[in-house]
Amino acid sequence: MSRILAIDFGKIRTGIAVTDEMQIIASGLTTVNTSELIPFLKDYVKQEKVSLFLVGEPKQMDNSESESEALILPFLKKLTQQIPTIPVTRVDERFTSKMAFQTMIDSGMKKKQRRNKALVDEISATIILQSYLYSK
Repeated sequence: MSRILAIDFGKIRTGIAVTDEMQIIASGLTTVNTSELIPFLKDYVKQEKVSLFLVGEPKQMDNSESESEALILPFLKKLTQQIPTIPVTRVDERFTSKMAFQTMIDSGMKKKQRRNKALVDEISATIILQSYLYSK
């Protein structure tokens, strides 16, 4: 089989998570500077078989688009142009950052470690991916 790769897109940095090849377990992969995201993804799919990109869809509580959607749409266009063979699915990402932060607290991370925003982004991507796997 192949992997599913989840993207928690951010203006400065982007969290990435990936499944195992059986698409059972979601694991944090890394956090990438958003300016380097497309080259990173192109390199990754050369090394690993990826069948789907999941991209977080930020929404307001009333289900309307978040302000950050304006940054994500140009990225999606570029992604589908640069890697057209892999489909993209959007996943609601409301509360994932709060859930990631709570996960860090629950796992016993010290306050200094919880300030690591890159780790929060990676955990958020993992939560997006895990929620998708649960829904399948």
